[in-house]
Amino acid sequence: MALIVGLGNPGVEYKGTRHNIGFELIDKVSDLLTITLKPGNGLFFLGEGQFKGKKVTLLKPTTFMNRSGKAVKKAVNASGTPLSECLICYDDIHLEPGQIRIKPGGSPGGHNGLGDIVTELGSRDIPRLRIGIGSDFSRGRQSDYVLSPFTADQRLLVNEAIDLASDAILAFLRGGIHLAMNEFN
Repeated sequence: MALIVGLGNPGVEYKGTRHNIGFELIDKVSDLLTITLKPGNGLFFLGEGQFKGKKVTLLKPTTFMNRSGKAVKKAVNASGTPLSECLICYDDIHLEPGQIRIKPGGSPGGHNGLGDIVTELGSRDIPRLRIGIGSDFSRGRQSDYVLSPFTADQRLLVNEAIDLASDAILAFLRGGIHLAMNEFN
């Protein structure tokens, strides 16, 4: 069983913002795999399906980004999914728009949503897929930047990155984190 988590903030005011790219990716994968997401246990939207005979759960926490850990922990515990079969998908200011990177674990790299997940699960060994949003903001304006929409030029690059990241998720489902890394890093 695989658990694919996209991070973002709930609410229409955050739709289309840089910080919600994880939600956009989950929406794309749910379309590809014809999995419908529904409210689940108050902390997340959840959808279950299959890909090549493997059970897949897609998850979008309804907690705010920086408090994603409780929702992910609840889903991991309820499903019994090993952390190696989880994939956390989120925005990264350290990558340019359009770039993606996949890692088997490591530091949260300053990302508060991932940091909360690491704290709640008690492990840094959680596979992750990062989607670049760039860092074109003035000192002290990071929050405003991540909560704002992409420029038109960035949006084109990000749409391509979401397509690429969707393919990377399918590779992860087919053969695990190392296959996805080999194909997409």
